[in-house]
Amino acid sequence: MNDTEHTLHLIGDVARRTGLSVSAIRYYSDEGLVSPTDDTDGGHRLYDLDAIARFEFIRTLRDLDTGLEQIRRALTGVVSLRDLLAEHLDVVESRAKELQAKRAVLRALVRKESTSERAKLLQRLVTMSDGERQRLVDEFLESVSSDLPDAAVEKIREAHPRLPEDPSPEQLDAWISLSELLRDENFREEMRVYLRETYATEAGRRMSAPAVQEFISSAGGDLMPKLGAARAAGLASDDPRVVLLADQLVQQSATAGGVARDDDLRKRLADVYSRVDSITSEALQHKGYRATEGRYLELVAIINDQPAPDAELARAAGHADADQEPDLGRFGRWLSEAILATIG
Repeated sequence: MNDTEHTLHLIGDVARRTGLSVSAIRYYSDEGLVSPTDDTDGGHRLYDLDAIARFEFIRTLRDLDTGLEQIRRALTGVVSLRDLLAEHLDVVESRAKELQAKRAVLRALVRKESTSERAKLLQRLVTMSDGERQRLVDEFLESVSSDLPDAAVEKIREAHPRLPEDPSPEQLDAWISLSELLRDENFREEMRVYLRETYATEAGRRMSAPAVQEFISSAGGDLMPKLGAARAAGLASDDPRVVLLADQLVQQSATAGGVARDDDLRKRLADVYSRVDSITSEALQHKGYRATEGRYLELVAIINDQPAPDAELARAAGHADADQEPDLGRFGRWLSEAILATIG
């Protein structure tokens, strides 16, 4: 027999149609969510198609873990379905954030043998407020950068972790690793020693010189990627297209330094770029750097969803794959030759 809007169905048939158990249908009926349309002479409940549709709606909401009271509000018209789903979406997203945080804690606990005290610490670290995270980072930076030159302090503070409002599991995991390092006095001391060696010695002063730092920061600018691409394409340093780019680089340097774009500037720039590669490469490969500042910058980059700290240098060196080690030696010499080719 074909269904019509007047056809009534026994509870077993309703269960088969909706996928709900018989006991669940009785429960929702007893709760007043869907009243029986009628009863048989023997007292068995009967439901029409409208009631079945309401049961199917309940099943859908229950599959989404919607609470009973929320379902009641939707069925009674107290709240629209759209508003109900928006409320439930907030709950699901909040739960997802909690699961991400737990995942980050579990990953950190699995990495090394852990105690219950460390588990509590990790949980606290991952649930820190924005203000608490800010204070932890500021206190660390203040501790490791005291007595350093202003330019060095400014450079260090530029790399400040900012955990987003809705972080990915990888960002949470990086934050836990970083915050543990920030609290580790041994790491702090190693960082203090490395920074002083970096900015106090002759090699350190060369590395922190404005020209060197300009080269590093300019790797993500307008001209360096073009020069890197030209080298990767196999263009010679005296290729007219390369020489034109090198001349633009000289012009930018002259403008930034407020000096004339003359042959003396070209020679000085060529000398800088012929040496800056080896200085930079040596610094990036330094074991102390990788264990301290390099590790800090790596974790901050993950938290801030930015490229790895050496990725731009690798691209500037002309690699197609930024994960490869930068070949700064050949790139620097190539660029130096291109600058010299602008003379005359």
